[in-house]
Amino acid sequence: MQSLLNAINGLLWGQVLVYLLIGTGVYFTVRLGFIQFRHFFHTFTVMRGSRKSDKEGISSFQALSTSLAARVGTGNLAGVAIAITVGGAGAIFWMWLIALLGMATSFAESTLAQAYKVHDKDGNFRGGPAYYMERGLNARWMGSLFAIFLIIAFGLVFNAVQANSITAALHESFKFDKLTVGIILAIISGAVIFTGIRGIAKVAEKIVPAMALIYLSIALYVVVINVTEIPAILKIIFDSAFGWQEAAGGAFGAMVMTGVQRGLFSNEAGMGSAANAAATASPYPAHPASQGYVQMLGVFIDTIVICTATASIILLSGGVESFSGMGGVEITQRALDIQVGDWGGSFVAIALLFFAFTSIIANYSYAETNLVFLQHKNTRGVMILRIAVLGMILFGATQSNTVIWSLADVSMGLMALVNLIAILLLSNEVIKLAKDYNQQLNAGKSPTFDRTKLPELDKKIEPGIWEVKK
Repeated sequence: MQSLLNAINGLLWGQVLVYLLIGTGVYFTVRLGFIQFRHFFHTFTVMRGSRKSDKEGISSFQALSTSLAARVGTGNLAGVAIAITVGGAGAIFWMWLIALLGMATSFAESTLAQAYKVHDKDGNFRGGPAYYMERGLNARWMGSLFAIFLIIAFGLVFNAVQANSITAALHESFKFDKLTVGIILAIISGAVIFTGIRGIAKVAEKIVPAMALIYLSIALYVVVINVTEIPAILKIIFDSAFGWQEAAGGAFGAMVMTGVQRGLFSNEAGMGSAANAAATASPYPAHPASQGYVQMLGVFIDTIVICTATASIILLSGGVESFSGMGGVEITQRALDIQVGDWGGSFVAIALLFFAFTSIIANYSYAETNLVFLQHKNTRGVMILRIAVLGMILFGATQSNTVIWSLADVSMGLMALVNLIAILLLSNEVIKLAKDYNQQLNAGKSPTFDRTKLPELDKKIEPGIWEVKK
C-alpha cells in the first residue's frame, strides 16, 4: 500500500500541484494587486470588529479561530520537522513562499465562500468550495467530488493524523499507552462535536489563541537566548533553498516539493478547507471580502509565525541531523528539551494535545458542512459521520506514522486540485468583489455588499442571502 501511495503522491505533488499551487498564488497576487502585502495591516482593522455575530452566523473571530484550529496542529509541530528531515533547512523557505502566495489564494477562496453561502434547514450559514462550485460554476458534480474528497481528508484521514501525533507525543513524554490515549481522545472529541458547529467555534476561540500565545512566547525565549546564532540559521535556510549542492545532488526538487506539501498541510491555502469556516461567519464589515482578509491573516499566523517558531527551535538545537531515527513530533520535543530543559518535551506534548484536539473538532465541522451539501441540506447522515470520525481517531492512535501521513498527502492533494481549478474559473468574480470592497473603503465608507450592483453574481447567489436590509 505504501508504494502505491508514494506513486500517487509523486504524480500529484511532483508533476501537478507544486506548479499549480505556486502558479495560482502568483496569479491572484498579481490580479489582486499584491493584496497580501499592500493591505496586510488592514487585516487587523477588520479584526477589530470580529467579535460581532448574529443568529445566522458565528463571529469573524470565531471563524478565524475555527480555521486556525484546523490549521494549527500536527503540521506546525511535527510537519515542520518532517519538512526539514526530508527537504533540508531550505524547505522552510519554500513553506514561507507558499504561505505568502497562499495568502492571496486564501483571500480568493474565502471571499467566494462568503458570497455563495447558503442557509441550512436550521437557518445557520453554511458554505465553502462545494457550494461555490455548485452555484458559481453551475457544477454540482464538481462540488460533490470536492465534498467527497474533503470528507475523506478532514473527516477521516486528517483526524487519524492528529490522533497519531497526540498519542506519539504523550507516549514519548509520559509513556502513556497509545490505545488508552486514543479512547480518551475519542470520548472528549465526541463530547464537543455532538454540540454542532456553534459549540465547536466556542471551544476553538478559547483554546487556540491561548495555546498559540504560550507556544510563541516559549519559542521567542529560545530565539532570544540564541539571538547571536539567528543570522547563521537564516543563512543556512537561504543557502539550502538556493544552494548549488542541493541542485547538483538532485535534492532540489525534493526540497521544493516537501516545502510546498508541508506548507499546504499546515496553512491549507488553496485546499478549500478554511473556506468552509469562512462561510459560516456573519462578517463585519458586511461584505464577502472582509472574511477574505480575516482568513488571509490566518495563513500568515499559521506558517510565517507558528511554523517559523518551530523551525527556529529545531535549527537552533542542531537541526534534524541531531535527532536521527525520530519521528516529526519527537524531534520537536527533543529540540525544546535541549533549549529549556527536560520540561520542554512535555510542554510540546501538551501543546500538541490542545492544538491537535482543536484540529480534530474543526476538521469534523468541515466534514459535516460537506455532508450536508451532498444531502441537499439534510442532516440525516451526521450521526454516522460522527461515529466514523471517532473510529478514525482510534485507528490513527495506533497506526504507522508513515502510512497515515501518505494517506493525508493523497487526500489533501485531490482536494486542492479540484478547488484550485474552481477558484481560477471564478477568478473574475473574486476581482469584482475585491474591487467593490476597496472602492467603498477608499471612499471612507464601511464596505457593505449590495448584490444587485453585481448582476452576474446576484442571479447565482441564494435568495435570502446578502439581501439589503431596508
